[in-house]
Order: sequence, then C-alpha cells, then structure tokens
Amino acid sequence: MENTLQPKKHYMSWPVLALLDFVTIISFENIFYPFQNQGLSVVISWLFLLFSYVIPYALIATQLGLTFDNQSGGLASWIRRGTHSDLFGYITSWMYWTQTIPYLVDVSNSVVVSISWIILGNNTLNKHMSTTTFGLMTFIIILLFILFENKVKNSLEILSFIGGGAMFLISMLFVFMTGWSLLHGAHIATHFSWGAFKPSFSLHYFSTTGLLIFAMSGAELAAPYIIRLRNPKSEFPKAMWALALMTAFLTIFGTLALAVFFNANHIPHDFKMNGPYYAFRLLGEQCGLGKSLMYVFAVVQLLFMLAQLAILIDAAARVFASDTANKYMPTWLTKKNKNGKPVNSYILTAGISLLILLLSGTLPSINSIYNWLLNLNGIVSPYKTALVFVAFLAIRWHEKEFHSDYVYIKNRTGALAMGLWCFIFTFVCATLGFIPQDANPGTAAFNHQLIMNFVTVGFLIVLGFLLPLLRKLELRRKATN
Repeated sequence: MENTLQPKKHYMSWPVLALLDFVTIISFENIFYPFQNQGLSVVISWLFLLFSYVIPYALIATQLGLTFDNQSGGLASWIRRGTHSDLFGYITSWMYWTQTIPYLVDVSNSVVVSISWIILGNNTLNKHMSTTTFGLMTFIIILLFILFENKVKNSLEILSFIGGGAMFLISMLFVFMTGWSLLHGAHIATHFSWGAFKPSFSLHYFSTTGLLIFAMSGAELAAPYIIRLRNPKSEFPKAMWALALMTAFLTIFGTLALAVFFNANHIPHDFKMNGPYYAFRLLGEQCGLGKSLMYVFAVVQLLFMLAQLAILIDAAARVFASDTANKYMPTWLTKKNKNGKPVNSYILTAGISLLILLLSGTLPSINSIYNWLLNLNGIVSPYKTALVFVAFLAIRWHEKEFHSDYVYIKNRTGALAMGLWCFIFTFVCATLGFIPQDANPGTAAFNHQLIMNFVTVGFLIVLGFLLPLLRKLELRRKATN
C-alpha cells in the first residue's frame, strides 16, 4: 500500500532547466564585447564555434551528466570518478569554485551599472561615483546576496525562471524589432560585405576568442539538477539542445542586429559596459518609443544579473559539498549550518571578492574596471571548461567501466578526437587570454593589466595548494591529541 504521508517530490521541468543553464551561459550583453573585439567578423566566429564547439560541448555535458548517479559535486565528481584520482577531483573543484569568483564580482558590477541606468537613464555613472564607491557597492551586493541565498528557499529556481525567461524574450524582441525597423526604412550603420565578415587572424583576434568561450560555457552547471527531472534520460538531452539553440539564436542574430545600430569600425569605448543600454535606446528611438525600451531592458538586466548571482553562489556551495572536500579542505571550510549551507565558504568567497575589488581599484575608471574583470573571466573560465573535456576523454578512454543512457558519438575514436579538439582549443584560448585586450602592447596600461592578470590567477592557484596543507595540519593535530 502506498504511503500517503510521503511528501510529493518536486520535479523540475526540462525547459526550466534549460533556462537555468541559459542564465549561466549567455545573456544579451555577452554579444557586445565580442562585437567590439572582432567587429562583424565575429559572426563567422560564432558560426564556427556553434557547430565545432557549442553543440559538441552541450552533448558532451549530456553524456557526462547521465553517466554518473551522484551529481552533488558536479564536474569535480566526474573528474574524480573518471580519472580515479581524488587529487584531480579536488583540483577540479577548486578551479570550478575560483573561476566563479571573478564572474561573481563582474556580475555584481553589472548590477550596479543596471541600477545606475534605471536611476540616471544615461551613461554618466563615472561622474556620480568614484572607483572606490563602485567597488564598495559591488561588495555590498555580494554580501547581501549571500545572505539572501542562505535564507530564501527555492530562490535559485524562481530567479532563474524569471530572469532567464525575461532575458531570452527581450533578446528576441531586440532581434525582431530590429527586423521591423529595417522594413520601415532604418539606416544600417555597418556596411555589410564579405570583407567586413572576413576574420583577421591576428594575435588580438585569437586572444579575444577566450571571451567567446566564456560567453558560451556553463552547460555542465545543469548536472546537479538532473536528479530533479522526472525522466532524465529523455528530458536532459532536450534541455541541452534547447540551450544550444537559444545560444545560437542570440549570438548570431543578435550580432547582426547590433551591426544595424553600431558601426563595427567605430564602436564607443564603453561599449562593453553600456552597449546594451545604447542598443535599446537606439531601437526605441527608431521605433518611436523614446527611452522606454532602454528602461525595460535595464529592469530585465537587473533581474537577470540577480539570477546569475543566485546560481553562482549556489554552485560554489555545491563544490564544497563535493566528494573530495573532506579529504583536501579544512573542516571549518566545509562546515554547514542548519540550512545545509557551508557558511564559511561564503565568507571566503566574499574575502577573495574583496581582494579582487581592491586590485581592480588600481585602475583609472569604472569602465576600465569593468573591462578588466570581463577579460579576467576570459582566462579563468575557459581553463575550467577545459576540464569538462578531460572528464569526457577519461570516460570514453575507459568506456567499458562507464554506462550512460546517452552516448555522444558512438565511435570511440571519433569521440576521443572530438574531446581532444575541444580541450586543446579551449586551453589555448584561455592561455592567450592573459594578453590584455583593451590596451596597446608596450604601454603602461598594458603592462599594468598583464601583471594584474598573472597576480590574480597566481593567487588563486597558491590558495588552492594551501588548503590541502591546512587539512594535513588539521589531521596531524587530531592524531597527536
């Protein structure tokens, strides 16, 4: 007889899971900095990456997600069990967590920027706020959201559905309304020709490709939520395909729409920070709606960034719940409160965020801070993404040990070749990302940002080695007592 007292399990639908992952992967603003870095040729880059990288990446994440029954540690668990190495699993969990911190700071910056557009209605934030105040506001937002995440139940799912859904809808609105304005005589700012689309294979071009990977990576973040699907075998692949299609639509058609309003050869210097607001303001003026569309986007952007904050903080907590945490991390760091949240890990997250903000405070303007944090993410995020392909190579190399309800490329040699290509491409782009993208080589600004890149990444690596040493000392102290 069925136990009627047993609580009904709450399932997540695959469209919600797709939106949750879409929130972490790409937003409307993610098409702006590639457009500024590569011009109209970025359309060719997006098309190339879509078929050679984005779709394979999503389907590789699908096989990994359906291979392992325990998803609590996400990518770290995949690496540990695929390579049979606890140490490699810890290294992965550390990289996974540390790469979220620069992004957490970057997203918090975007929250401040979106609020400034809602209040001021223009790009004069630099005139109303010093870089110190900007950093302080960013840090306060991080602290407030850590408290929010710890107190509000189901905040992740609610914010993801609202923020992700609203962002995808307004992105489609931008593309379709741009098409409408063209049919009604809108002037095209960029001259469309093969020369405009043809990539310029320079060092700058390849050093900026890491940001494209950063813009599209994150499919593996959906893995811990597989167990919340009613039928993971059929629903998870659907969610990953929906994710790839939404990403393709936004990157390709969104970029073409941008070229209507902005001359790819003469882009505003603050395009990465304020470009999305300029775009909706221009679209509103073209359609006779004034600034109303710009204000609507500012509100949607705020909701979207808050959703990203929720996911990033939740993902960090899950890393500290991974199956290698107890072996390599001090117990004070993994200790949980009554709500099951690793509070001390939140404190460490806030502390490292503060250090990054203090380092970024040495830059001359809010715009330069915003750009540097964005470029830093183009380094650390692809390095983490490369480990997804290491996990895939591990399970396909030892495929007799692992069973999955979904297999990407049944031919083992073909699967290994695809996994190796994705790994090499990601690793090379991440390494080239150390080259500053918003300063000319040989200048003081270039050298300053290059040093900041190495100092930040070096600090995170050293801290990653320090925690296992602290755990050893802790165990030695327990043994002597």
